[in-house]
Amino acid sequence: MRPVRKALAAFALAAALIAGLMPGASASEAAALDVLRTWYRLTLELVRHTPTYSPPVASRSFAYLGNAVFEATASGRDDLRSLAGQLNALDTLPEREAGETYDEAAVLHAALEISVRELFGNTGPTGQRAMDAISRRLNEAVGDGLTDDVRKRSLDYGRAVAQHILAWSADDGGAVVENMGFPYAYELGGEPWSWVPTSLVAQQQMPLLPEWGKVRPFAMPAGNACPLPAPPAYSEDEQSEFHAEAFEVYETVRNLTPEQRAIARFWSDDPMLSPTPPGHWISIAMQVIDEENASIDRAAETLALLGITLADSFIGCWDAKYEFDLLRPITYIRRHIDPAWEPILNTPPFPEYPSGHSTQSGAAAEVLTHLFGENYAFGDATHEDDGLPARSYASFHEAADEAGISRLYGGIHFRAAIERGLEQGICIGAFATALDTRRQGDVP
Repeated sequence: MRPVRKALAAFALAAALIAGLMPGASASEAAALDVLRTWYRLTLELVRHTPTYSPPVASRSFAYLGNAVFEATASGRDDLRSLAGQLNALDTLPEREAGETYDEAAVLHAALEISVRELFGNTGPTGQRAMDAISRRLNEAVGDGLTDDVRKRSLDYGRAVAQHILAWSADDGGAVVENMGFPYAYELGGEPWSWVPTSLVAQQQMPLLPEWGKVRPFAMPAGNACPLPAPPAYSEDEQSEFHAEAFEVYETVRNLTPEQRAIARFWSDDPMLSPTPPGHWISIAMQVIDEENASIDRAAETLALLGITLADSFIGCWDAKYEFDLLRPITYIRRHIDPAWEPILNTPPFPEYPSGHSTQSGAAAEVLTHLFGENYAFGDATHEDDGLPARSYASFHEAADEAGISRLYGGIHFRAAIERGLEQGICIGAFATALDTRRQGDVP
């Protein structure tokens, strides 16, 4: 099965990275970066075959992982400032012992090992074996050349940071996901415009995670901090704006160009078959970090801010989705335009407005532009191993716009949900970019 092959491939990559750690170099920045890459690459594969890992759940885990990385790194540097007191309910983290020596790779490994094992504790046997193998290999690698006291002190401190972050996560409202996120009981809206199930799967007769908008956000003050105007008024009149938007989806899918079809597939990012939409943006960030030969502080800052805004974007988007409770294009089109119509992508099991792809992509683009600049050209090879060619973009916002419009090409979103979702994402991203990650005067 694909998940097994992907997990084994991730392990092979990790082994190659570990083998590259030269004896006596475990305290170096390169070793810390290798530890970071190893765990994150495994995490992107674990997302694929951990059953509860829908996009909102994945975004939450990426946020806590990013914060564990950032706090573990910031505690050993004079140029980074902790996010304690800046993020909702995050209080002061454990401090390092003054005057004592720590190995940064060992600290980071311990923080990530504890965090990944906890956040992915319900993954399958293949994932469990991969975590065990990578833990074993990295435990050996980061200990090479260290005195016993430095190694123990470093690992203990990394674990303390992770435990603090995990304790913070426990009461955010998103820690427990039952029935893969589908409620056992839910009363449908019952209005002509209300969402109705679009799948024959029994579990998906209820919508995914209807309470996710109430999960505690990270940087934004509340789930409704970036409210949206209502979508175009529902109407069955062929002259109405709503009907026009539905007809645009209908006609677009019927007349897709090869390029539009490729875009829809590239950004599909289906759960269990991909690292999910938030994992796609984490993958982009990892590729940029590698391309830039980024320092460990820069990598930690990037993964923290990106993880934070991805999590906040799903909280904000889900708050709006269940406020407006709008039906999907497939429902309207089959009722009022063509009962035999089929989109090219599977319609997700939750309300339509706004587009989650758009909101999270707008937020991610806002953060990555803040970190790496306007008009930052990059290539995205996230899906090369799955047989999809890399795509190139002139900026992060260009990629976000393509991710958004891909949902029109796929037949699962109206245009208003796409355009307003991007706007919502930019608003949400601004809360993350306002965080103070650097001490005054220490801008990279």
